[in-house]
Amino acid sequence: MTDPAEKDPLAIGLGALTAGIGLGAACITAVLLLVQLLQRAAQGNGDPAVDMSGDLLIAGLIAGIAIAALFGWRRSNGVENLWQRGVVGVLSVFGALAVAFFFTIPARQLLGPAGLVLLAAIMVIIGVAGSRWAIQGQGKR
Repeated sequence: MTDPAEKDPLAIGLGALTAGIGLGAACITAVLLLVQLLQRAAQGNGDPAVDMSGDLLIAGLIAGIAIAALFGWRRSNGVENLWQRGVVGVLSVFGALAVAFFFTIPARQLLGPAGLVLLAAIMVIIGVAGSRWAIQGQGKR
């Protein structure tokens, strides 16, 4: 077992990657849930001209990408190599997009809006756990 005061670059990198993927995918999933609810409301009103869900979808996707990159970069703060921090940030973005695209469709088809809520909650839990892992890997300061 390693001393808790020691810095663990692997834990920092993997924790930051997990934090970025989890929180970015959670943001994208939450926006997809909001878009689905807005589309249902627009269909209920019968006026599709006021449906702004497309713009919200693009904005939410950009926000999810930004959150994934931000948490991947910020939580890898203990890694001295700037190139490796950048790779963690970029991989966080691609991971968040992959998780969001590959898991939201089955979650929505199997469980409906409850599936999206469940998926978003799971992704937040994974993101927070990864963030704690990265912070713990930095050791005592």
